[in-house]
Amino acid sequence: MNKEELVTEISKSAKVTKKEAEAVLSATIETIENTVKKGDKVTLVGFGTFESRKRAARTGRNPQTGKEIKIAAKTVPAFSAGKKFKEAVAK
Repeated sequence: MNKEELVTEISKSAKVTKKEAEAVLSATIETIENTVKKGDKVTLVGFGTFESRKRAARTGRNPQTGKEIKIAAKTVPAFSAGKKFKEAVAK
């Protein structure tokens, strides 16, 4: 499902226009991005938690040459699924 299809489903489910559904979805995504970017968590009980995680610097290998390379430390986004979401997918 892409964003357009998601907007269509939200508009049907919430009985709002596609324009309103798209505005709410975009605002939600933007808010989650900005919050995680600041280093805070966004928890939607039953659905999951969005957060940032730090990855330590490490040594890797170039797959073409086999030569060791240094991979810099960085911060990456992460999502942990909530119990209700996990159970719904497992059915």
